[in-house]
Amino acid sequence: MDEPEFDVQSLRIVRSIADTGSITRAAEALGLSQPAVSQHLRRLEARLGIAVVERIGRGIRLTEAGRVLARHAPAVTLAIDAAAEELAQLRGLRTGVVRLVAFPSASPVLVPRLIAALASSHPGLSLTYIEAEPPEAVAAVREDRADIALTFSYPGDRDDPHRSSARGLSVRAAGRDDLMLVLPVGHAAVTEITELADETWIAGCPRCRGHLLELCERAGFEPRIGYETDNYVAVEGLVAQGIGVATLPRMALESFPLLPGVVTAPLPAAEARRLHVVTAQGAERVPSLAAALTTLEDVLAR
Repeated sequence: MDEPEFDVQSLRIVRSIADTGSITRAAEALGLSQPAVSQHLRRLEARLGIAVVERIGRGIRLTEAGRVLARHAPAVTLAIDAAAEELAQLRGLRTGVVRLVAFPSASPVLVPRLIAALASSHPGLSLTYIEAEPPEAVAAVREDRADIALTFSYPGDRDDPHRSSARGLSVRAAGRDDLMLVLPVGHAAVTEITELADETWIAGCPRCRGHLLELCERAGFEPRIGYETDNYVAVEGLVAQGIGVATLPRMALESFPLLPGVVTAPLPAAEARRLHVVTAQGAERVPSLAAALTTLEDVLAR
C-alpha cells in the first residue's frame, strides 16, 4: 500500500479551514500567512492528485476529499502531539498549552482555582480558556478547538449533549453541583417545590429552563415563568425584590455573596446537575493534558 501523500501540517490546515470556513481565517488561526496556506494547499492537492478545496462564489469549501482529511485530523494530530510531548518529557522539558472550555458558572469558581493549581504544580504549562454551554463545548473538543471541556447535564435532560453528540469522545463523570431554590426571605420556611406552584418563576439558560420545566412537571404543576436571564446576580436581584423565585446551581451561588433579602434551600440530591470532563479518546497520553486532567480532578474534589 502506498504511503499517504500528506503531512501533519496539511491536516492542521484542512481542519482549520473546516472550522473557520476560509483560507484567510485559517491562516490567522494557525499563525501563518494567507499565501503560505494557499501554497501549501496547492502542493497537497498536487501530491494527492485530487482537489481538497473548491471555490463557491467568493468563498471556498472543502471537497469530499477535504472533508475526509478534516474528519481524521483530530485523531492524527493528537497522536503526534502525544509523541512529541513524551519525547519532550524524556528531554527534561515541561512545557505545553492546554485549551480548556467550560460553562459560565465555572468561570468565577473552578477555573481560577485550576489555573492557580496548574501554575503551582506545573509552571511550564499554560492554559487558555473560553466559556461555552455544554453542547458548544462538546463540539469544540470534537472539532479540535479545545482539549478539555468541563460540562454539565441535568437528570432527565432530553437534550443531553453527552449522548450521541459525544460519541467517540471520552466522557468522565466529575461529581455533582447541587441545585438550590432561591427565594425571598418571606419564603424561608419553604422546603418543597410544590409550595411554590403559584409563584412567578425566573428561568435561566435554555438547558436550565428545560430542567426547571421538567422539575415542576414531576412535582405536578407548570411553572409560570415571568422572567428569563442568564445573569445570576440579576436573578438574585429579582428574587430580593420579591418579584419571583428561581433555582440556581450551588456553584453559581458561590461565585458572589448572597444578596440581602435572599435565602436558599437545597433541592434533593437527585436534582443536582452532573459534571463531566470531555476529551478526545486517549487525551491522557499527552503529558500536558494528563497533568491538567489530574489537577482538574483535584480541584473538583475540593
